[in-house]
Amino acid sequence: MIVVIDNRGIVTDGYTSGFQREGVASIGFVPQEFNGWVSSISDSDISAVEAFLLGDCDERANYPGLIRRRCNKTPVIALNDTPSLEQTLDLFAAGFDDVVRKPIHVKEILVRAAAIRRRTGDNAEMQPTGDIRVYFDGRAPEIKGEIMELPRRERRILEFLVKNKERRVSRAQIYNAVYGLLNEDVEETVVESHISKLRKKLKVRLGYDPIDSKRYLGYMFNGNLETT
Repeated sequence: MIVVIDNRGIVTDGYTSGFQREGVASIGFVPQEFNGWVSSISDSDISAVEAFLLGDCDERANYPGLIRRRCNKTPVIALNDTPSLEQTLDLFAAGFDDVVRKPIHVKEILVRAAAIRRRTGDNAEMQPTGDIRVYFDGRAPEIKGEIMELPRRERRILEFLVKNKERRVSRAQIYNAVYGLLNEDVEETVVESHISKLRKKLKVRLGYDPIDSKRYLGYMFNGNLETT
């Protein structure tokens, strides 16, 4: 899930809509709402956030510190309206992981966030060989060297499970990552249907089921993988 913070509702609405068109859950905040939200949200819910995108905010330089107190490795990206070398240098000095200029496509933001996570070691570890190769920039995964096209929700679930490789995650955590924390239009139980379909497809390609599930405990990915 991507969190967008900006004083202007037109900006948060535009970017959240763009991310959702790419099958990526997102949520927009004005700064006053975000400050209370990031301080009170549970650890399990905030773990679903893949990146923070900050546009026009008062005292924007304070936000990396505020966010880092809750999640140390999640990318924090500044979005600028106009070119300014001095402002860019100040934002990097304040702790932002990247500074981008509008207009920028949401796909590029996703790629940049994935690159930051690789540098910080927040993605699953790289392995020299594997049956499954998962990308975190919108590309379809590869199964035994062949591209496997998946519906967006199933692809996002696979990415989230791989990101949390060998760690059990709950249905609620998967739902928050794929649909967003405040989405009331979709029942949480839909996750089970998506995972069931995903497991069947992977089993056909791999010959085994790489997703372990335990009732009341959740799901865990333990397949042989390579990530990018």
